[in-house]
Amino acid sequence: MAMSSERLGTSIKQRIEDYHPTVSLESRVVIPDTIRDLTDELVADLERRLVRFEPGVIVEDIGTVTLIGDGIARVRGLRHVMAGELLQFPGQLFGMALSLEEDSIGCVLLDAFDHVREGDQVRRTGRIAQVPVGEALIGRVVDPLGRPLDGEGPIVPDAYRSVEGPVPGIVDRQNVHEPLQTGLKAIDALTPIGRGQRELIIGDRQTGKTAIAIDTIINQKDQDMICIYVAIGQKASTVAGIIEKLREHGAMEYTIVVLASAADPAPMLYLAPYAGTAMGEYFMYNGRHVLCVYDDLTKHAAAYRELSLLLRRPPGREGFPGDVFYLHSRLLERAAKLSDGLGGGSLTALPIVETQAGDVSAYIPTNVISITDGQIFLETDLFYAGQRPAINVGISVSRVGGDAQIRPMRRVASSLRLDLSQYRELAAFTQFGADIDESTRKQLIRGERIQEVLKQDQYQPMPAAEQVVVLFAAVQGYLDRLETERVKDFERALIGFMRSNHAELMERIAQGEWDQAMEEEVRAIVRQFSESFAE
Repeated sequence: MAMSSERLGTSIKQRIEDYHPTVSLESRVVIPDTIRDLTDELVADLERRLVRFEPGVIVEDIGTVTLIGDGIARVRGLRHVMAGELLQFPGQLFGMALSLEEDSIGCVLLDAFDHVREGDQVRRTGRIAQVPVGEALIGRVVDPLGRPLDGEGPIVPDAYRSVEGPVPGIVDRQNVHEPLQTGLKAIDALTPIGRGQRELIIGDRQTGKTAIAIDTIINQKDQDMICIYVAIGQKASTVAGIIEKLREHGAMEYTIVVLASAADPAPMLYLAPYAGTAMGEYFMYNGRHVLCVYDDLTKHAAAYRELSLLLRRPPGREGFPGDVFYLHSRLLERAAKLSDGLGGGSLTALPIVETQAGDVSAYIPTNVISITDGQIFLETDLFYAGQRPAINVGISVSRVGGDAQIRPMRRVASSLRLDLSQYRELAAFTQFGADIDESTRKQLIRGERIQEVLKQDQYQPMPAAEQVVVLFAAVQGYLDRLETERVKDFERALIGFMRSNHAELMERIAQGEWDQAMEEEVRAIVRQFSESFAE
């Protein structure tokens, strides 16, 4: 009969207690020198083999798809995956790890996923999501992964850069002090933008938000500026029209278009602004100046909300997840004016946000307003009243201010905001038919002429020197004797006159020169011209 486990244990214990070694521990074994030499040789040989060792078997971290659909996948088994890491699915399809949970990974798919099935194997790549960067991208239309969409052949990049990079620290930055000219009088005079600034363009749909951004890009010709236009959730036909306008004005020579259209899956819309910023950072850290337009972040936030809800993240206000503020802050904080020690490059961000019925207190608008350095608010009523760009001077602001203006513009436009504010208050009061005195009447005439001067047609940005001369004529009252309908004719004639007869003076203004003598010279020229024009 087999011995029970209890009896077996007792027997072994007894044997251990009764054990007496036959060999004393003090006894020594004498090893011959030949054996010792052979041992040393074997150890040295093993060390050499270990140094040259190449494993014949490659160990891979492989997971399994447990859920697939709507642009997201649940993967089980990848224990060492990193946040934001690219994962390879069957058929050369890539996804990006977005949610790292205890028992599974929430992954967003970056392409069509029709052929992916539950049970498919998923492999780690060991690479954080990257995009190609470099000179080869300038003039091209690409998707958020850097793949060409314009049919002009493959792109050979200078390098690859992670879509989400570190934000420059305070020590790595310097004050924003170089103007970024938009070519729009209402912006350059009232809400100036500097290189390295983040200026929000906000307003209802169809109020000219994209038009401001495109005019700004067109105005960067010969300004040593690389422009990146990120289209997020726009119709492909609309973006095609924008690209054609950029080509028509020669702006595609210094522009990269990153397109994630409305037909693309939500993960591509989510990735697009980060990819565009990474492309711009390459130039910024090489001492270049970059303008990045995000059109628009409202659709970007909606795409992120869609992904978050599909990944079972808890919804908060308006259905957005709790980290939606971080979504945009880690994007826009990458805009900076770098210190001279890092090359002095800059990345200027122009995010666009769409409001509903002018409600700037909604969740996404308030978030982005708090992140940026000012906002340009476009008002629907002004747009339909013919004031284009339809900028509301009362709400629009730039927290950089005069530091982002050339000296002549700063001097000329110093009283412009006050004149416009007083005009709009008086105009609202006098519409009830009240009698007005002579002083009030003059203020109304001055304000009406200034407002007319600030109107500007699309795709016609104006050089800074020409803006200064025209605004000087309006602020100093040289247009007050003209009928409102003749203001635009006066503006065109004055610019032509200055170009033909005072080109050197215009060049000095463009270089930022302005003193009392120059002001008197400009005053005499404008006075003489206005008198001859009125005759």
